[in-house]
Amino acid sequence: MEELAAKPWIDGYEARTRKMNTYTATTVPTQFVEANGIRFAYRRWGKRSGLPLVFNQHFTGNLDNWDPAVLDGLAKEREVIIFNNAGVASSTGEVPTTFADMAKNAEAFIDGLGLTKIDLLGFSIGGMVAQQITLDRPELVRRLILVGTAPRNHDAGNGQGHTTPETAAIFGAAYDPPENLWLKVFFTDSEKSQAAGREFLKRYLSRTENRDAPINDKVAPAQIAAIGQWGAHPGERFAYLRGITQPTLVVNGNHDVIVYTVNSLYLVQNMPNAKLILYPDANHGSWYEYHEDFVFETNRFLDESDKIATGTTSAAAD
Repeated sequence: MEELAAKPWIDGYEARTRKMNTYTATTVPTQFVEANGIRFAYRRWGKRSGLPLVFNQHFTGNLDNWDPAVLDGLAKEREVIIFNNAGVASSTGEVPTTFADMAKNAEAFIDGLGLTKIDLLGFSIGGMVAQQITLDRPELVRRLILVGTAPRNHDAGNGQGHTTPETAAIFGAAYDPPENLWLKVFFTDSEKSQAAGREFLKRYLSRTENRDAPINDKVAPAQIAAIGQWGAHPGERFAYLRGITQPTLVVNGNHDVIVYTVNSLYLVQNMPNAKLILYPDANHGSWYEYHEDFVFETNRFLDESDKIATGTTSAAAD
């Protein structure tokens, strides 16, 4: 009798799992979850084995701004979860003006899904949020991936508000069509990199139905304010990074003009268990230009035994 009573639930779970495995970045539906008074928009799909990988988005990005080649490449091996933080696109609420408060909202979203252990990825300002989540909730995060991001008190040249001069120039220009902005943000000016950028734009635009809502005009100013606060954080420079002990993969291009590449070096120099990948002839979107290699390296990193990383750290301490 117990087997018969349980079978409908098991069949339902297996059906949902099969469905998640058949979705792609262009077909997965947008879902919503209420947490902390916010209705978060998210998409979730991929192979239901191991821990889910939760993504934190870049400046002014929404659910559609990720590269489907990266998402679907990783979803073949694990579950991926992308979401809009509070006040962004189809999520309700207000965008905070600090990454600390953005992290609190992201933590509420993760808790709202009932997740107690995750792998965590952050891209650009999403990497700043991801660092704060890891500091706030170290028991929640098993492994951390930081792409094109920076520590507190980062280097931004002589740009205003702790953003680089190149960032201000690129985002201040006009583009026709508008999505060509990302060719300048993510890729270098070389012929090879721009060709990769044009291929990225095809993938970026490949979701033709049920695309996400655009961001409103309150998002960018709030996120810019958060960058300024992150860049002028009080205390000993980089000391907080010693508190992030999770195995961490840091990824960037060797010519990132949005978040200068040297900031990736600061991360791995000051985090006790971090390693660095720098891609050649690559700008802020290095992982989109080299998406196949990134997926390979990320899957390898996430599949490594934690015992290896722990043993390495212990040996270094001795």
